[in-house]
Amino acid sequence: MSEPNTIPKITQAMVDAYDEYTHLTLDRRSFMDKLTKLAGSGAAAAIIAPMLAANSASAAMIAADDKRLRTKDVVYPGPKGDIKGYRASPADASGPLPAVIVIHENRGLNDHIRDVARRIALEGFVALAPDLLSSAGGTPADEDKARDMIGALDAETPIDEGIATIAFLKAEKATNGKVGVVGFCWGGGLVNDLAVNAPDLGAGVAYYGRQPKAEDVAKIKAPLLLHYAGLDTRINAGIDAYKKALEENGKTFEIYVYEGANHAFNNDTSEARYDKKAADLAWSRTVAFFKKNLS
Repeated sequence: MSEPNTIPKITQAMVDAYDEYTHLTLDRRSFMDKLTKLAGSGAAAAIIAPMLAANSASAAMIAADDKRLRTKDVVYPGPKGDIKGYRASPADASGPLPAVIVIHENRGLNDHIRDVARRIALEGFVALAPDLLSSAGGTPADEDKARDMIGALDAETPIDEGIATIAFLKAEKATNGKVGVVGFCWGGGLVNDLAVNAPDLGAGVAYYGRQPKAEDVAKIKAPLLLHYAGLDTRINAGIDAYKKALEENGKTFEIYVYEGANHAFNNDTSEARYDKKAADLAWSRTVAFFKKNLS
């Protein structure tokens, strides 16, 4: 006789509760109380919570010691002191390459984002993932603490550090002087901010990122690729106004909404929210977009 399935079912209400916790309230006790009610018991909630969260122990798609790449930790000057980062580039590069900045979620520079930087590098780019908590002491191991630290940042510091990162990469001999940026969640919002504030940005790709103010869209010069998750009502509420402002100002952009996918669908370390079909399609579009606009 087969064993009954003991894995509780994850509902959209549970995913929404986790999104509210990680992006709005940062109140874990209230989140667990809500999850317990949704799951029917504390035991079920205890099983579900790690499935909703990112798992730092998940295997990387590209190994940290992949021989096809050169990787290293870097330090470069920023507006409030040194910025730490993780750099990856193809080991067989024979000349200058376009560069891509990889901006982390609101958990800071972690192993998943380092893995994304390696994926970008394997596509023929110099990739740099900055730790935008450097000015606050660097990304901590505790993800909740990282979220608190990011929430405490003023609005201008990450933008200024992103601009400094663009300048650092443009000056590198290993690059062709063209710099793009891709960001996820909090980092996706920062991509939009950099598009507004960095006139020398070559291309921007925002995954489920907060939109800029409509009146600031006129300042954008870089072509944009905007990925959204169909079930991400919180972020998607700003799509129409952003699209209208981009159209009215004659900007170059592409918008894709991945139906049935949740916020953070690209993060393969989150069992409940990762959507491989959406992630693979968005990634193929991202790589093609950067190759078109940065080569």
